[in-house]
Amino acid sequence: MAEKQHRRRPSPDPVAVLRGHRAAVNDTCFHPTLPLLFSGAADGELRVWDTASHRTVSSVWAHGGAAGVYSIAASSGLGNMIVSQGRDGLCKCWVIEEAGLSRRPIFTIKTSTYHFCKMSLVKGPSSTYGTQFGSSGTNSDAEPQRVVVKVNTESHSANPSEGSQEYEQGSSSDVQNIITIAGEESSQVALWDIKSSRKILCLPQTSSANMTDHPTKQRGLCMAVQAFIPCESAGYVNILSSYEDGSTRWWDVRKPGSPLSSVKYHSESALSIAVDGSCNGGISGGADSKVTMFSLDHQKGMFTVRNEIELERPGIASIAIRADNKIAAAAGWDHRIRVYNYNKGNALAVLKYHSATCNAVTFSPDCKLMASCSADTMVALWELYPPKTPSKEDITRTDEVSC
Repeated sequence: MAEKQHRRRPSPDPVAVLRGHRAAVNDTCFHPTLPLLFSGAADGELRVWDTASHRTVSSVWAHGGAAGVYSIAASSGLGNMIVSQGRDGLCKCWVIEEAGLSRRPIFTIKTSTYHFCKMSLVKGPSSTYGTQFGSSGTNSDAEPQRVVVKVNTESHSANPSEGSQEYEQGSSSDVQNIITIAGEESSQVALWDIKSSRKILCLPQTSSANMTDHPTKQRGLCMAVQAFIPCESAGYVNILSSYEDGSTRWWDVRKPGSPLSSVKYHSESALSIAVDGSCNGGISGGADSKVTMFSLDHQKGMFTVRNEIELERPGIASIAIRADNKIAAAAGWDHRIRVYNYNKGNALAVLKYHSATCNAVTFSPDCKLMASCSADTMVALWELYPPKTPSKEDITRTDEVSC
């Protein structure tokens, strides 16, 4: 389906523009419960913004200026902690205090990765928007609270530096403490435990001698990852990883030697990928002129294309899907943010505020705000198609049903 320009209505303006960074803003994310927004810049500064007053709450120099902050992530499972990733081979965990961010990180992980792949926290299915897996709120009984990562006992020839044997077989780690990132071997995907700063597993799990000829090596650099736990996986982490050759692979940690499935949706590097709130599908973007919406068949372990959208200009740096699965957004190299109806796949708006490459886009957990950041040093806040507030009658009916 070709992209259509909407000429009936002018492009909406942001409700606020957050100014203060002195370098390109590489990533941004919302706090899971508080009205706070985090942004990380190429000069190493990590800022906290109040989304109500639109003012800076605090800032720290999180990573070296030559490396900068490349990615940041927060989740309800982490509570008042936020994780930052730098191009300095480090991931750092910060705590949010009354005065803002802690002056020093409480955990530091030496990943020794210097690639262009942004890290991913583990995402789980949410029963309602704004309630993410692992939160302190109510979760579905089908959603496990722990993730079991089993180690293949037959992999005695594996390189100990891979760290996958550091955990005994059958051991477990809290899901909110796991991050996924490109491995030290650039075509691999690594799972790390934040609090212990230990590598849990590498995908594919193989010996260093075999890695040279492994099919994943031939796909080039790992460019994007998304870790998630579908209800069908019995609590085991699944991962989507996208590569330099345009392909995407679906992994289950129970089978670390090879992926469940592999597809190639892009003719050039696949740069961004996102899984929806139900963990049953997602969107992929890349350096070519295409955005692909797909479904995940958990029984067969296969991808199915739902929609392919041809773009007028190439390059999608970031993809995000709102928690209610209604709206999706893509950050483009052409300074535009494209907004789509996630279910139908049709374009809803093209936002033209930024004056340089858009590096990231994200939605607030309550679905009321969207944030975009750019190489123009700006962070923009948007109110687009906000969810309807339940009426008193709807709340009463829900209460009656629950009773």
